[in-house]
Amino acid sequence: MAGMSFLRRRSAATPAGPDFDVLAMDPGDWPGNLGAGLLPAPDGSCQGVFLRYDLYGGRGPAMIIGNLPEGSPARETEEGQVPFEVAQLLLALENDEPIEVVSSEDVPVMQGDNLLIVRRVKLSESRIACVQFDRSDGVLVTIASWDRPITDDLYTLLKPLPAELFQQG
Repeated sequence: MAGMSFLRRRSAATPAGPDFDVLAMDPGDWPGNLGAGLLPAPDGSCQGVFLRYDLYGGRGPAMIIGNLPEGSPARETEEGQVPFEVAQLLLALENDEPIEVVSSEDVPVMQGDNLLIVRRVKLSESRIACVQFDRSDGVLVTIASWDRPITDDLYTLLKPLPAELFQQG
């Protein structure tokens, strides 16, 4: 899993993209370069979507946001193992130091009228911030950022992105 780069499903001539809404920051509202990838299952179905935000203009990604539906193998992590998005961030940064999860805590965050339970994941590499939350449709959203704290106002920037964004041209 850890050695996987951004993948697109190749089985279909024109991938339809994920069959779930992808919650992320709109690339039109966000400076820097954006990369998006689909995590395919052997049958060509989409097992997850990853968005890689390069805010430093070519000097490497600052943030990865993943959306993993229930049953996605990328959600399966061993005790102490970092979330898939953190592994992707480290891979993109060419950082191969061993990093593990130190602790996690659930924090309530108000989103308008909704209460969001956010899991803050503390890692042995203090420059990585990581949070996770479950959506009402069972999709796990993970945000991993490099050298930038994740503040509660980030959640208000997340919105469903159009499926066309994930289709191959």
